[in-house]
Amino acid sequence: MSIGYSLNPVHCLQAAAVVGMLAAMTMPAQADNWRGWNVHPQGYPNSEALDSFVKEVTDKTDGRVKAKIFHNGVLGDQPDAIEQTRSGALNFANFNMGPMGPIVPETNVLSLPFLFKDIDAMHKVMDGEIGQRFADALERKNLIALSWFDSGARSVYNTKRAINEPEDMQGLKVRVMNNDLYVEMIDALGGNATPMAYGEVYQSLKTGVLDGAENNFPSFESSGHDEIAKYFSETEHLILPECLCIAKRSWDKLSDQDQRIVRQAALDAATLQRQLWQESSKQSREDVIAAGVEINEVDKPAFQAKMEPIYAAFVKKHPDLEPLLNDIRNAQ
Repeated sequence: MSIGYSLNPVHCLQAAAVVGMLAAMTMPAQADNWRGWNVHPQGYPNSEALDSFVKEVTDKTDGRVKAKIFHNGVLGDQPDAIEQTRSGALNFANFNMGPMGPIVPETNVLSLPFLFKDIDAMHKVMDGEIGQRFADALERKNLIALSWFDSGARSVYNTKRAINEPEDMQGLKVRVMNNDLYVEMIDALGGNATPMAYGEVYQSLKTGVLDGAENNFPSFESSGHDEIAKYFSETEHLILPECLCIAKRSWDKLSDQDQRIVRQAALDAATLQRQLWQESSKQSREDVIAAGVEINEVDKPAFQAKMEPIYAAFVKKHPDLEPLLNDIRNAQ
């Protein structure tokens, strides 16, 4: 006769549970793989700052968040990227506040021409309590704004002639970002505003579909627009902040510790971006002059005077935003 024994099923289950718990404790947590969007090419100030952000987040979370940034708009244009980030399909992105207006109405205030007296004034406003108000508005649309980037002062350039007075804009077909305020601005100056995706501007300038566009010096040069549009007039009509934004869905999944790491990485990226931007703007200005671009100052008060009806119409249409507008003016 053989002697045998049987295992208690309850004991087996308990042992399996203990083994499972020990395995879970010793296995590394699964990394959260983040995808980010950026419209600018590699080497651009924003791109370098975002690369720095990605590295800091990945390193300081010990790989709990593994971030990767896709440059040069390869994942779509900005309106698409805004929606993808809001939905969580993208985890983070660097957005200009111009095309944000249709999604976050408060940001339309930032698109009013000649709102900021200079770039330093914009930084002061956005880094303070007013900037937090904009961040709160973005959060209501599922975007967490962690820091504010620079995008310089935008001016008009074209293929036809130097622009000194508003009258010189008459009849020019000028590309603008997708925002009604920019259309109204160019129309008020006598030009024909044409909203268009940024990637289409070069060919449109080359073929004559457009006569001009408006942007800052680094973008003017890096996009190759300086090869075609040889007249750059320093209207400096827009000084627009940009945000480093995180999808709210991604933000909410982070622990408190990792939220602090990501926020600090975003602030560090903004500091780097502003420094690089200043250096890049100076260098790009010198480079386009060397490439044969004619740069001229304009009668800025004459341009500002043309904007008064736009301000009046804006306040009439958005009376709830008038206090915010006045606070920005007073903060300068």
